[in-house]
Amino acid sequence: MTPKKQVSPAIRILRGERDASARATHLEAATRKFLVTTNERKQMSTTTNFKRIALVAVAALGMGVLSSVPSQAAPVGLSGSAITLSTTAGAPTLSKSDSTTAATVSASVLVTTAGESLTLSSTGKTKPAAASEFPAVYFMLVDTVGSTSKVITQLSGTLGGVALEATESAPGTLTETGTIASMMPAASTTNTYISGKFFAIMESITTTRVAGTYTYTVLASMYLANSISSTHATQTIDISFVVPAAASDSTTIVPGSSTAFLASTEDLATADAAVSALATASSTAAAVLRVKTFNTVAAAPESITVTISGAGILNFGGISGASLVIQGDGDTPINILPDGRSGVATIAVSTTTRQFANKSMSFYAVAPATLVASVPTPNLALGSNSDTVRVIAKDAAGVSWAGAVYLYASTAADALIAGSNATPTLCTWDAADDRHECSVTGTAAGTAKLKAINASTVAAATVTSNEVSAVVNTNSAASVKLSFDKATYAPGEKAYIYVTPLDSAGKEIAKVTLANLLAAGGITTNSALSFAGSTTTSDSLTATVSYSADANSSSTSGAKAGSFRYTVFMPVSGGTVTISATGGTSLPLAARVVTTATATVTDSGAAALAAVTALSTQVASLRTLITTLTNLVLKIQKKVKA
Repeated sequence: MTPKKQVSPAIRILRGERDASARATHLEAATRKFLVTTNERKQMSTTTNFKRIALVAVAALGMGVLSSVPSQAAPVGLSGSAITLSTTAGAPTLSKSDSTTAATVSASVLVTTAGESLTLSSTGKTKPAAASEFPAVYFMLVDTVGSTSKVITQLSGTLGGVALEATESAPGTLTETGTIASMMPAASTTNTYISGKFFAIMESITTTRVAGTYTYTVLASMYLANSISSTHATQTIDISFVVPAAASDSTTIVPGSSTAFLASTEDLATADAAVSALATASSTAAAVLRVKTFNTVAAAPESITVTISGAGILNFGGISGASLVIQGDGDTPINILPDGRSGVATIAVSTTTRQFANKSMSFYAVAPATLVASVPTPNLALGSNSDTVRVIAKDAAGVSWAGAVYLYASTAADALIAGSNATPTLCTWDAADDRHECSVTGTAAGTAKLKAINASTVAAATVTSNEVSAVVNTNSAASVKLSFDKATYAPGEKAYIYVTPLDSAGKEIAKVTLANLLAAGGITTNSALSFAGSTTTSDSLTATVSYSADANSSSTSGAKAGSFRYTVFMPVSGGTVTISATGGTSLPLAARVVTTATATVTDSGAAALAAVTALSTQVASLRTLITTLTNLVLKIQKKVKA
């Protein structure tokens, strides 16, 4: 049995159960609720009215208080005129403070009383922590735009400890400055505006500025004439001077300005150099890696990371290792020490902002394993001949050996022609060319045999080179030869022309200087050669008269010899290039004749035609082959169908 639920009269009415009892009950409840609500609203309305009345009273009282503020708090003149002020910030530097970096102060006021004036002054408010004091601020009149009458501006104060005279300054002047500036009408008038714009310049004569922001308060005060104690009103406004740090104080690195160079010593580390050092362990630097980092104008510190692989070890500040992280100071030398290992050292170096190309140097063993000698200049003159024998020295690991190498004549008979037998001659290490270069002294005509060793005496040597020959040619120049470095050139290709003096046997003579190897006019050509040397007369082909093998010498193989070389560019069109010259007075009379040399420049048009012809031939051959293959395929198809 389902229990009978109670249903409210309102719901019963909505359902249609509109019996008299339900309607009566609902009406009674609604009526009671309406009456209660109405009474509450009446009571609330009464309370709200009281609150509103109180609020109006408070507001009125507040307005009364506001309107009773003392008049001296407002920046007004004697008759209530307001002072108007505006400023712009200044931007002096550590070394410059003038009208171009000044702040500005503009002031304006309505003068209603005769004799009334407006005076500007300033006082320090805030400054950088490192600043010991506030520099003085000087006012400089710019103009009086906006004034309705002429304005007299009076400036006074001290500059560098020297008192300034009170001077009347006409509008527009930029010559008078002072720590106090006063404006007044030019005539004793009333009800006139006086306006002025001033530069505010921060002094640097007696006070050294530091970087940062200086803030000053500008005071604009109204005075009666001749009564500086009668202040009627004062208006204030702040003005700032922002002094930037010096560019040299910047910590911002400019990566493109940073450098890293390896050389044998720090003072030479202004460019990378080829460095070889003895591998024996030592605390003495074999090389120095110099890293320099910069901001826009000066050296600035930056972190440096250096790693070495192979032979050697890094050292900085008494600390050694294969990898170091260093706080650089803008110019940081890092030593490379030998650690007993022979081989090539590869050094990786970077800063926080830049990765440099790897550096390298060689550490060689105590003794060389091989010495290989060669003679680039076989014809020697009497007396000293530099760079006659070249020696390539390697240790057992194949590393270039830069130790001491000596040259000596193989026998006493050889020493009579060139070189020394009893006392070997010390050779010079040429790091750039990675070789030793040995000088030889020619003493008589003939051929001398020479050897290189790794000691100052033959008995002490442990390694000896191959034997080489050098010819001391005492013959004089009997003729001259012109030649190109090759027979055929492409259009516009670079070419070398050689001028070579020969002896009576047609052999190259020793390096000499001949005042008139060629006759006046030098070398002439039938083609449009472009000269690739300098524009000086001595380098011109048409002015070649004197000859010196040492001045610009090279043999046709590229090694230094008794030939003078000129660099030219061939014509851009094909054909035969002919050069000619006449022997000069440095040669015998019979040799003062015309000598020539020729070379061919390939014709680009002919070459193109030849290429097209060759291509046509290949195409025809290919067509024949395709036809043959096609016929063969057809024949095979017929047989398959059968």
